[in-house]
Amino acid sequence: QVQLVESGGGLVQAGGSLRLSCAASGRTFSRYNMGWFRQAPGKEREFVAAINWSGGSTYYADYVDSVKGRFTISRDNAKNTVYLQMNSLKPEDTAVYYCAADDPIILGTGTYDYWGQGTQVTGSH
Repeated sequence: QVQLVESGGGLVQAGGSLRLSCAASGRTFSRYNMGWFRQAPGKEREFVAAINWSGGSTYYADYVDSVKGRFTISRDNAKNTVYLQMNSLKPEDTAVYYCAADDPIILGTGTYDYWGQGTQVTGSH
């Protein structure tokens, strides 16, 4: 199975920045659609951002407190890595952030087949 390992989380003051990384094992990373999700204690996991296999298309959550404009998802297929650049962090961004991979060969596009263990992000005042 594919292994996903997130890194780059930590504690940052409001307005600060972090860059999350997700490294994937295997030889077929370039065909995966990749996504970032987050989950705060006691709350449901929610979508943050996604990027298609080539990096040509990106998608961001559309909330009242939207991450669009503050977060940027990108990927480097040569390094089997997807990134989430997080700027202007808010306390409301505090959560465990998970990387996920959608292999269209397994269940089709739109279903995430592999998940990482997550990395903690804490935005403080």
